[in-house]
Amino acid sequence: MTQPHWYLVQCKPRHTFRAEEHLTHQGFECFLPTHPVKRKHRQTTRIVTDPLFPHYLFLRLDNRSNWSVIRSTRGVAHVVTFNGVPKPVPETVIEALRQHCAILNGAEPEPMFKAGEKVVITQGAFRELEAVVHATKGEERVVLLLNLLNQPQYLEVPVHSITTR
Repeated sequence: MTQPHWYLVQCKPRHTFRAEEHLTHQGFECFLPTHPVKRKHRQTTRIVTDPLFPHYLFLRLDNRSNWSVIRSTRGVAHVVTFNGVPKPVPETVIEALRQHCAILNGAEPEPMFKAGEKVVITQGAFRELEAVVHATKGEERVVLLLNLLNQPQYLEVPVHSITTR
C-alpha cells in the first residue's frame, strides 16, 4: 500500500464549499483553507468565511482511491495536473497552510475596504463621486480622500454608504 498524498482539486465557480461537502460524504479527506472576510449586505456588514484560494481545495488520496468519482462529484471541475499527471502537494505545505488558517480564523477579519482603494459614494450629498479610501475608523466608518474643486478633502462616512468601483 502506498502512502496517501495531498492533491489540488479545482472546483467550479462558487461551488468550493459544495465540492468539499460532497467529497467528504464520499469518504475523502479534504482540506479547504478559509479565512474570515467582512461583507456588506444591504445596510449592514457581516463576517463570512471565504476560501483562501477561491476555486481550489486539497484532497488526500492514495493509489487505491477511486479517482474517477472525483471528476463526477458535484462542484468539482478536475484534479490539477501537470502534463496530464497529478502532482502531489508536500505535507509541509499543507501543515503550513493549516497553521496559517488557524491564525487567520482566530484573528480579526480583513477590513472591507483597504487604504488606497478606489470607491464610489452611494449615499448623501456626495453621491456618485469617486474617492480613495484613506483609512478605516473602527468597523463601521472610513475616511475618504475626495477631490473637490481641485482641492483634496477628507470625508468620514459610514461603510454602508460606499462601494468599490
